Amino acid sequence: MQNIGKIVVVAVATLSLAACGQEAKPQTAAPAGPAVPSSSAAQAPQSKGRECTADDVKTTGKFGEVPAITIPDDCDPPKKLITKDLSEGTGEPAKAGQTLKMNYLLVTWSDKQKLDSSFDRGKTFDLNLGAGEVIPGWDQGLTGIKQGGRRLLIIPPDLAYGQGGNGMKPNETLVFVTDAVSVAAA
Repeated sequence: MQNIGKIVVVAVATLSLAACGQEAKPQTAAPAGPAVPSSSAAQAPQSKGRECTADDVKTTGKFGEVPAITIPDDCDPPKKLITKDLSEGTGEPAKAGQTLKMNYLLVTWSDKQKLDSSFDRGKTFDLNLGAGEVIPGWDQGLTGIKQGGRRLLIIPPDLAYGQGGNGMKPNETLVFVTDAVSVAAA
């Protein structure tokens, strides 16, 4: 029990020190939090024995409709980028240098909550594919999508926000359903 009391005192002291002077600093999208002791239990949840595949993640809706994403509880998030065309679209496959107009829904793996949706805003997200304007998981995962296509992207932390930011927890796996509203010629 004495160790628990020491941990609480250290945590309170750390939080107090972190709060001091923070008010004078400009806020960023992901303010730095207090230092957390490193432990494998805090960093990696218990494995479920297998990595999920694209087929484990369930989606609803057709191109242009607001999708729903259901993340399973019986498998681990994949460690590599996974893409799956939910509907193929038409025309030439998108390649680096082309301008894409995309709609998307984003769900975070760890808490299975919707974090963002261009469908909700009623405005597409525009990007130049391969230009580094978006997370690497999008630049890689949207290569080859065709106009009118819907694609599932499951993006591991190293191709997303890694240590967190933009509302993401550290080491968060991201799940997107994306619609290619337009693929402009390069």
